[in-house]
Amino acid sequence: MHNIWLIAKREYLERIRTKSFLIATIVIPLIMAVLVFGSSFMASRVKSESHIAVVTVDETFATDLKKALETSQNSEMKVDIFTPSEAVRQSLDSQLKEKDGTLAGYLWVTPSATPGGLSTYAYKARSVGDIATKTTLQDAIQTVSTRERLLAHNLSPTDIDSLTTSIKLDTSASGNTRAAFFTAYLLFFLMYMVIMLYGMNTARSIIEEKTSRVFEVLLATIKPEELLAGKILGVGSVGLTQVGVWMLVTFIIANSSISGMVGGAGHAPVSIQQIGFFVLYFIFGFLIYSSMAAALGAMTNSEQELQQLNMLLVIPLIFCFAMLGVVIPAPDSTLARVVSLIPFCSPLLMNFRLSLTQVAPWEIWLSIGLMSVTIAAILWVSSRIYRVGILMYGKKPSLPEIFRWLKYS
Repeated sequence: MHNIWLIAKREYLERIRTKSFLIATIVIPLIMAVLVFGSSFMASRVKSESHIAVVTVDETFATDLKKALETSQNSEMKVDIFTPSEAVRQSLDSQLKEKDGTLAGYLWVTPSATPGGLSTYAYKARSVGDIATKTTLQDAIQTVSTRERLLAHNLSPTDIDSLTTSIKLDTSASGNTRAAFFTAYLLFFLMYMVIMLYGMNTARSIIEEKTSRVFEVLLATIKPEELLAGKILGVGSVGLTQVGVWMLVTFIIANSSISGMVGGAGHAPVSIQQIGFFVLYFIFGFLIYSSMAAALGAMTNSEQELQQLNMLLVIPLIFCFAMLGVVIPAPDSTLARVVSLIPFCSPLLMNFRLSLTQVAPWEIWLSIGLMSVTIAAILWVSSRIYRVGILMYGKKPSLPEIFRWLKYS
């Protein structure tokens, strides 16, 4: 145990005294906060300013649609109105093909063949990726066509305004839901960053000492298992220190007047429970991925070889990002619960769910139990690969060779 403590102390002090640790402690959360909250702030204030054309024989519809697109709260488009003809279609198609053209697309409205039927709407865009313009246009068409159908049923403009007025949902009792969501999103990205960063630092530390042949000296006095445990504890303590600083600053800000600007009056964007679960799941996530990284570092001889095997660590984390589309809209769904219980995903997805909804205690304990079993299994495999691989130089081991390492006592 004394040897483990010495190795952990050396790893901890060597890394925590560097300028990169201080810079990362300050810069990483600032960058993530700017990216998450900044993009949200800009998205909430961006208006569609595309230039489109509307081709229809219904002048009333065209005028109302033009007004809706040019003067609505979320749109400041420029709209041109044309009467349908083949010449107009050819002209608009040629404008869409111009490299320096400003026309984003055109809407072609075909009247219904039967009286009282619905017209058909076809939109041709310059860019297939211009989703914002298509969405804004579709909402405006829906609003204008609904209003015209109500007018056709002899409803007065006052009654129509009353029927189509947007409903405002009061969520003040549960705080600012937008701030809560983006806070959870920020914590998710921070968790991903620190798990990847310190997991790979474990592997790089092993490669550095393999390259300098320091291992050959160390193994004369300590066991490989002690060396592995010391490295994981040392690097993990550095990560825990950094996370502790981030969470302390977050807690101070959350309980200051600054939180009122973000989370609304009386509602802190980050709770003590969120901070506690973040630290807990970081510890489990680090142990899982650093144990895997240690085995990879023992099997490789250089940073280049490590990069080739890096995908073994990245794939589960990429899967977590893919599952955000499942967890965000329905955090209590069966699929969201299942994927958040997968040990390789629990540090990110279970922690993310805890920030969004009330998770049953048995789910939390089950995720902790599954992660504990997984960590024990990975450490068993990693320790056997580690004690043989750290003394292997030259070519990368093949899969049969790795299986032979596991059989060594």
